[in-house]
Amino acid sequence: MATMESLIVTVNRIQRACTVLGDHGGDTNLPTLWEALPSVVVVGGQSSGKSSVLESIVGRDFLPRGSGIVTRRPLVLQLHKTERGLQEYGEFLHLPKKKFTDFSMVRKEIQDETDRMTGKSKQISPVPIHLSIYSPNVVNLTLIDLPGLTKVAVEGQPESIVQDIESMVRSYVEKPNCIILAITPANQDIATSDAIKLSREVDPTGERTFGVLTKLDLMDKGTNAIDVLEGRAYPLQHPWVGIVNRSQADIKKNVDMIASRWKEREFFASSPDYGHLASKMGSEYLAKVLSKHLESVIRARLPGITSLINKSIEELEAELSHLGRSVAVDAGAQLYTILELCRAFDRIFKEHLDGGRPGGDRIYGVFDHQLPAALRKLPFDRHLSLQNIRKVVSEADGYQPHLIAPEQGYRRLIDGALNYFRGPAEASVDAVHFLLKELVRRSIAETQELKRFPTLQAEIAAAASEALERFREDSKKTTLRMVDMESSYLTVDFSRKLPQEVEKGGNPTSSSVDRYAESHFRRIGSNVYSYVGMVSDTLRNTIPKAVVYCQVREAKHSLLDHFYIQLGKKEGKQLAQLLDEDPALMERRQQCVKRLELYKSARDEI
Repeated sequence: MATMESLIVTVNRIQRACTVLGDHGGDTNLPTLWEALPSVVVVGGQSSGKSSVLESIVGRDFLPRGSGIVTRRPLVLQLHKTERGLQEYGEFLHLPKKKFTDFSMVRKEIQDETDRMTGKSKQISPVPIHLSIYSPNVVNLTLIDLPGLTKVAVEGQPESIVQDIESMVRSYVEKPNCIILAITPANQDIATSDAIKLSREVDPTGERTFGVLTKLDLMDKGTNAIDVLEGRAYPLQHPWVGIVNRSQADIKKNVDMIASRWKEREFFASSPDYGHLASKMGSEYLAKVLSKHLESVIRARLPGITSLINKSIEELEAELSHLGRSVAVDAGAQLYTILELCRAFDRIFKEHLDGGRPGGDRIYGVFDHQLPAALRKLPFDRHLSLQNIRKVVSEADGYQPHLIAPEQGYRRLIDGALNYFRGPAEASVDAVHFLLKELVRRSIAETQELKRFPTLQAEIAAAASEALERFREDSKKTTLRMVDMESSYLTVDFSRKLPQEVEKGGNPTSSSVDRYAESHFRRIGSNVYSYVGMVSDTLRNTIPKAVVYCQVREAKHSLLDHFYIQLGKKEGKQLAQLLDEDPALMERRQQCVKRLELYKSARDEI
């Protein structure tokens, strides 16, 4: 099994890779790998000495200094122990491959990068700055420095700054894998410590909290912090560690951190109050304690981390399978891919029509409800009113009254009545056309394989729409021709029936006055209505047959035939354009591939 030190190196490397990939949550229901890996968060009030503690652990003067709120963005600081003799340097995530060997420039870049996000004001931002430091004088560790807790807003800050900072700090320290480094100045009453108060709220057992007492050298003469350091004043599960920061005079004289560490050791070794604790005090000891505790936390978390990695790998592999493989470059392979995608769409479209998926039943509804209802609403009562029959028959007779049956009047009445059937016939065609277009749209949306290719989606939609338009025109011609056929030839039975009706009605040689009696027109209306009813029943059955044959059947069998012909004429470049993926999906696939590589690498290393 790998040593614990190499595991810490591995965790550092994985955390950095997670940061590069933006693996901070939102993609799965699982915790992110970053959240599963332990890290140390530095918490304290403003001017509590947080920055000095970090610089003491690193052994370099690299953090911005000043009065008021100095740390205005989280700083994720990853320490990498290197071999002795190698040059120390820093490297920012936002400036990859640029090594900072001058740590004053590291300080300047932190300040500049903070200003780039927040401006020159005293605003804060939750977007972290990521800095890695490579040095033989550090232990392998990840530390997160946060803005100092405050109680009041100063000029230039919003009134919400107090709550904003606390919310930001809480978002880090509430995570169960977070180790809290609670910084409290020794010249302040421990009961009023912001860091201790917050850590107690999120970690009531003190299992995750390390107490750090700073500024021991600045306490009033005759006082000491022994009760705190020995755990009597405020007991924690882990021992308190005292720190002596550089004095302002040392900072102005640019006394380096190595010399400062030596002075710190001297302070504890020679102190009558703290001499017996000297071996467990100071920034060097703190770094070792944190590193050792981190080792134990990693050991305890290994099974959970491994389980998370395996579950994440399964999810990512499933998502990659869903997103599909990368598009081939060869024209033949691209054509094959396009045809496969078209067939996938066509299969779903047919399932909608045949009942495997919803939608086809609405076409049946056009024939079973819409068409009969439209036929019943036709204005035959108005067309065959006594007034209109008298008018039509009289106009058809002209100056010569009809002798037996008013044949021309009958024909005009029937033609006029049958002309009304054109409306429902066209409406049925249009209704089915609309439903087929809707099924095409739904089928494209439901074809998962097509989601990657918006250009191909649009081409298939356009080709299908063009084909459906042709089918509609053909269907409209056919159905209207069927209506016209009914009026072009009256049935033999109907033609033979008319003279018989006259004979039943009376003497054919009777006066013209009798022929224009109301009963005579009623009989004409009844005959025409009977014939129109017979035609209505016929069209109620034949219109659906024509629509299905010309539109539905053709859509099932030849919806994309013309598109396939055009496809065969396209060159490689045009085929590639059809397979031009949605940039968001391409980016998503690349991210999944990179993240999958990260998780597999993490699994192998751990």
